[in-house]
Amino acid sequence: MKKVGVGDMATRRSYGQDIVFYVRRILGTDPPVAQLIGVNVRLFADSPLDDLIVLDYRVKPSSPSGLKAIIARVVFERAKPKPQRNYRLEAVRADYVPIPGKVLHIDGEEHYLKQCLTLYRNLSVPVIGLHIPEAEQPRKIREVLEKHRPDILVITGHDGLLRKQGSRDFLINYRSSQYFVETVKQARLYDTNRDGLAIIAGACQSHFESLIEAGANFASAPERVMIHCYDPVFVAEKLAYTPFTQVVDLPELFYTTISGKDGIGGIETRGKLRQGFPRLESWLPTESYT
Repeated sequence: MKKVGVGDMATRRSYGQDIVFYVRRILGTDPPVAQLIGVNVRLFADSPLDDLIVLDYRVKPSSPSGLKAIIARVVFERAKPKPQRNYRLEAVRADYVPIPGKVLHIDGEEHYLKQCLTLYRNLSVPVIGLHIPEAEQPRKIREVLEKHRPDILVITGHDGLLRKQGSRDFLINYRSSQYFVETVKQARLYDTNRDGLAIIAGACQSHFESLIEAGANFASAPERVMIHCYDPVFVAEKLAYTPFTQVVDLPELFYTTISGKDGIGGIETRGKLRQGFPRLESWLPTESYT
């Protein structure tokens, strides 16, 4: 059996090899334990080394065909003309300046953040991306909100229900849900209006009900399932490009995420797209990806 090393990609025997992980760190305990992060799902986990099956590559594998099909469908649905007024297409044809909502994406995992910023760029969503570990997010959120003044806030990273702890009803049984909840509360002190600052919060298996109660507009995970690292991006894009005169269509939104309504839920929220007039080159909004 191949020896497990930092940077390897591996699956867990005890979970039926359901998720592919990176080996982030190996702890010198007795017996040794590996700290793992999901390649595409927002999950942090620990595993004994003898439970791991090392895969034959050290770089990110190609997405399964099913995942590629879901992402292609999401992008297609975003661009497809709708029966109601389509502001994105009108802005191209007429003398208007489309001004989508600006996103502040705070991620506890730099690996996921880089993937998400690439997707924001492909979807033409203006975004500021910051890597802030989950435990530090509650303390730093007010400062970064005052600095960047976003329309949409994404608070995410790693999470997971600790299997050994049992009940899913208590925040103490989650890796990061308590940090996400406190971060949402602090963000709501900055802006109490859910149609002012729209908040998307959570990661894999996060405590959905507590996040919504704390003030999030959208959160994971109603059925405590794994969510894809792109799911918060698709929700943010929908908010950014829905006109402020309209409420985001919830069934349509959750249909176009990867994990669906089991992974992401939320409340009625107005969009963030506005249009300016006339169309001056000097006035065109600049997109930022940092």
